[in-house]
Amino acid sequence: MALSISLSVLLLIVVFMLVNKAGLKAAHAIICVLLGFYLASSSVAPTIDDLTTNVADMIGGVKI
Repeated sequence: MALSISLSVLLLIVVFMLVNKAGLKAAHAIICVLLGFYLASSSVAPTIDDLTTNVADMIGGVKI
């Protein structure tokens, strides 16, 4: 059975864990979020989207 989870939710969980367990400061996490918003509206956004889609497809195609 395959479990599908949104990449946004997964990244949110990772950032939450880093803030709580690895000592990432909340201000640093906020800066990372703002960087994500600015990247999403930039001209490099389609390239990042293609890259993440290709990596997800590659991981999804791995047979264990």
